[in-house]
Amino acid sequence: MSETLNPAEGGAGTVRARRAREDILEVAIAEFAANGYAGARVDEIAARTRTTKRMLYYYFGSKESLYLAVLERVYAQIRQVERDIRVDELSPQEALRTIAIATYDHHTTHESFIKLVSIENIHRAEHLSRSETILRENVTAVTLLKEVIERGVRARLFRDDVDAVDVHMMISAYAFFHVANRHTFAAIFHRDMLAPDLQDEHRALIGDMIVATMTQRRPR
Repeated sequence: MSETLNPAEGGAGTVRARRAREDILEVAIAEFAANGYAGARVDEIAARTRTTKRMLYYYFGSKESLYLAVLERVYAQIRQVERDIRVDELSPQEALRTIAIATYDHHTTHESFIKLVSIENIHRAEHLSRSETILRENVTAVTLLKEVIERGVRARLFRDDVDAVDVHMMISAYAFFHVANRHTFAAIFHRDMLAPDLQDEHRALIGDMIVATMTQRRPR
């Protein structure tokens, strides 16, 4: 990786700079996820990207700014998964099921995301709450669900006493649990929740749970 930027290189320099930032972010995601904010070493990130701490700070300014960029990247990835779902082309039930399964698929294949969210919870979202990007972008997760739920309520398919934040919480909790509690669950119940032969069943189950919750009214 180049450690200097030559303005005369124009577009080529910009491409290299963008690639350098991407390389640093990918390595930083793994480093922060493995060691937390305090334990992560900028020197290690620089070494693994074949650059220097000086250049790393040139691109990101500080360790905290790099960490915030990491959080913004991993949250942007799940938000992009949601935006790629064409809910307007699906019935309300199938839209909810698709969102739930897509979230499950993302979370169970992105362990670093789960670790980073867990780390932020330990620190009471001290860093995350400083990112206007994350706070703004994450509104879309609830907005998407709200649109689907409102459509289902208007069609008299869904109950009207459960809001989008609750549905988001249920989906996230189920998907998050599979990764965050994988090892303790396996030790207690001798079942690996991420075993390949269980994934189809677990994907179907989260879809069933969410649809059933929204279509079955609570007995009075």
